[in-house]
Amino acid sequence: MLSPTEPAPTRQTIPQVDFELDDFDADEQVCLDFYRQIAVSEDMLVPLAEHHTTNGAHSYYVLLDRTATWGHPGMPHIVAVHLQRDRERRTFSFEHAPLPLSAMAQSWLIHRGCPPDAIGLNPELDSPPADEVTRALEQRLTADGDHYAMGYSYTRDDPDDMVTVVVLRALDERAPSPFRVVIEEIDTKAWTHTLREGGFATAEEALQWCDDRLTGEAGPLPPVRPAASAKSAALPKASVPHAPGRAR
Repeated sequence: MLSPTEPAPTRQTIPQVDFELDDFDADEQVCLDFYRQIAVSEDMLVPLAEHHTTNGAHSYYVLLDRTATWGHPGMPHIVAVHLQRDRERRTFSFEHAPLPLSAMAQSWLIHRGCPPDAIGLNPELDSPPADEVTRALEQRLTADGDHYAMGYSYTRDDPDDMVTVVVLRALDERAPSPFRVVIEEIDTKAWTHTLREGGFATAEEALQWCDDRLTGEAGPLPPVRPAASAKSAALPKASVPHAPGRAR
């Protein structure tokens, strides 16, 4: 307990997202879709990163969806949103994608026109990388997001084991290790996260490793086979994921 003369600690207020759509409209279906998919949870969306063009025509958001913890087990907790505004007609349109990793959301937005250096995560809201391996892999995820498609993801927000597993498939059939598993683990005591990847020959092997990790039975991730060329293999195209219903 604080003494009468000891100042109270500063409590950080969680910021709320502002989509800046006052006085903007859209056709009925777009408005309905935006409400159902985004705005209905607006007060539970935390802006981890956002960028707005100087003319106000485009806004890009990486959002933490705090409602996901009560949703379907394993569903992604990150949402990427791209808003497009016609300021003369006062209308708007939007794209969005639920994604398992912040880096994948950044990549999705970059491939829709957001400057790469403008969508960095707020360090006060996101756990920092625990090591250089994590930092390097995140840079690849954000910079080279058009070589892989996502086939499966599972996010577990258990404080004793906060983990996200993602299975990626190479769009180039000649790529080494055509299936990748990317795993993010959060250290809730240090409040840092690590990111690692492994390579698999088949989707079945990749999915089995994910199942084993979620049940605590997985061995080490197998290494990614090196590419034949000097160009390093890139990471995922952030399409809207389909996560099968698997038990926590």
